[in-house]
Amino acid sequence: MDVSLILPCYNEAQIFRESVSRIVHTLEATKYSYEIIFVDDKSEDETAKLIRGTIKKNKHMRAVFHSRNMGRGSAVRDGLLEATGTVAGFIDIDCEVSPLYIPHMVDLIMKRKADVVIGRRFYRTNTQSIIREILSRGYRWLADRMVRTGGLDTETGYKFFNRKKILPVLKRTKHNGWFWDTEIMVRAKGAGFDIVEVPVLFLRRFDKTSTVRPFRDIADYLISLWRLRR
Repeated sequence: MDVSLILPCYNEAQIFRESVSRIVHTLEATKYSYEIIFVDDKSEDETAKLIRGTIKKNKHMRAVFHSRNMGRGSAVRDGLLEATGTVAGFIDIDCEVSPLYIPHMVDLIMKRKADVVIGRRFYRTNTQSIIREILSRGYRWLADRMVRTGGLDTETGYKFFNRKKILPVLKRTKHNGWFWDTEIMVRAKGAGFDIVEVPVLFLRRFDKTSTVRPFRDIADYLISLWRLRR
């Protein structure tokens, strides 16, 4: 197996079919063998039902179902632990960053022998994108000062790994929420891995409900940065 793609899911029924179709179309156009692993984090809508129906029809797909809501980080970690591909990675199923970047990122690991490849987000110019860019840069600056991230865009939900190399690091991660993205990158950087960033365009979707809780998540990030620094 060349590529394992993890798709963490929580209440994704609104955009599930369209997003999965785009992702499969991209993977089918490559020369790589692949598997898609859905991880449903105890969704409260029809997501789990849609996943079950989809995997029955496609031999390239399987799924993990959480018995309770564990958090985004836990969903990604559990999916990566189930992976069998030489390259294992994940993207956010809403496709706010297009799946079209997947082949290039996989190539960087398979051919260039990078250990980790992640997206670095860029935004179209409008009021909301400017605010997001300011917040993103602010977090990158703070994270670099506190836990030495090297200014990486750690929070991009678009990361691919040399699976065998990342496994020992993956098993050391502890955070189950959104901060997991920062934690895995800090640990990968600390392990001396070759990390490559790829510029990716972020296009905000307005046809879905966000699962981000701004005030609670910001507080969690600050506490988690402090704990990881210790």
